[in-house]
Amino acid sequence: MNKTSIIPTIDIPSCILNIRGTKVVIDVDLATLYEVPTKRLNQAIKRNPQRFPEDFVFELTDEETTEVVTKCDHLKNLKYSHAKPYAFTEHGALMAASVLSSPRAVAVSVYVVRAFVKMRELIGQQTELSAKLKELERRVGKHDTDIQVLVKAIQQLMTPPAPAKRKIGFHVARKEA
Repeated sequence: MNKTSIIPTIDIPSCILNIRGTKVVIDVDLATLYEVPTKRLNQAIKRNPQRFPEDFVFELTDEETTEVVTKCDHLKNLKYSHAKPYAFTEHGALMAASVLSSPRAVAVSVYVVRAFVKMRELIGQQTELSAKLKELERRVGKHDTDIQVLVKAIQQLMTPPAPAKRKIGFHVARKEA
C-alpha cells in the first residue's frame, strides 16, 4: 500500500466476503487497510467490547476459516495462525476506525463505507435484473403456449382428410325424381 496516498491501493471490494449471510471484511484485510498490525486491531477490539456487538464483529469458526482460506489466496497465512480471525461488518469496520482513531483509519473508513454501499447497489441491480428476467420468462412462456396451439392448428390444416371409404362392388347411384 502506498503510504503517501490517502486512497488505499488495495482492492476493497475483493476484501468483502459473504459469511453467515453477511458482508464482512476479515481482520487481516481491515488491518492492512488501516495500516496497523492485525494484533493491534484485535487488541483495540478486545479493549472495547461494548463498541463491538456480534452484529459488528464476530470470530470465525474453524470451518469458516478453512472456507475463507480456500476461497481467498491472499488469506492463505490464516491457515497457519493459532488465533481465529475476526469478521467485521460495515458497522464494525467503521467502529474499528473510531477506536484506532488514526487519521489513516478515519480516511480509509470512508472508502470502506463506499465499497459496502457499492456492493449494496450491485445487489439491488442484480435483484432488479432478476425480476425483469422473470417477467420476460412469464411473457415468453405464455407465447410458447400460444405458438404451440397455432402449430397444432396448422398441422391439422396441412393433414389431408382421410378419404371416404367406398363399398366394394358395383353401385348404382339412384336419382330421385
